[in-house]
Amino acid sequence: MPSARKLGRRADQRRAMMRGMVTLLLDKGRIETTLARAKELKRIADKMITIGKKNTLAAKRAAMAYITKEEVVKKLFDQIAPSFENRNGGYTRVLKLGPRRGDGAETAIIELVNYTPKDKKDKKDKAKKDDKKNDKKDDKKEVKKEPKEPKKEETKEVKPVKEVKEEPAEEATEVKKPRTRAPRKPKETVEEPVKEVEEVEVVEAIETIETVETIEEVEETVEEAAEEIEEINETNE
Repeated sequence: MPSARKLGRRADQRRAMMRGMVTLLLDKGRIETTLARAKELKRIADKMITIGKKNTLAAKRAAMAYITKEEVVKKLFDQIAPSFENRNGGYTRVLKLGPRRGDGAETAIIELVNYTPKDKKDKKDKAKKDDKKNDKKDDKKEVKKEPKEPKKEETKEVKPVKEVKEEPAEEATEVKKPRTRAPRKPKETVEEPVKEVEEVEVVEAIETIETVETIEEVEETVEEAAEEIEEINETNE
């Protein structure tokens, strides 16, 4: 049987997953995952920290080959590894949480041994800031303010002011004249030529009369031709 856990993944997928989880653990200091993954992650994270304690060029290259972020590698060699100088192994711990809701998988928390949550860090930082403020206040109270010398009042000579007589303003003689609008010109009415219209109507009437006379002549000629045709037919019979 292989010593490493397969975790239901292929070799390349399992390696990529472990690289990401190790990077996240070293960056945050604490993560929550399944129990099987936490046990496998503990083994790899301890190896990374032992590599960081060597602090050589070869060790840095080995860490860069596995950890995905340069910032985390720098943090490993500058902060995490020096904090475990007096400790040989056992740099992480696994805390069981019980079955997960849904699939029932066993969950656990894996964290660094010297991990401190942010709440405690913030409290410590606030306590340090408060101590510094109190020290500054005490120093200010001890230092007494030296009395300042009163300023000498300088007497300046006041020059007499010449009286200026105000002359009455000249009254405005010009009176504004009201504006008058010019009367509007009446619109010019254009007389239409009536005579030309009457002549046109007369010409049209004459043309209509001529057409009527020609129509009557045509009708008479047609009747005469019809009578002649009837006579010819009778003679032929």
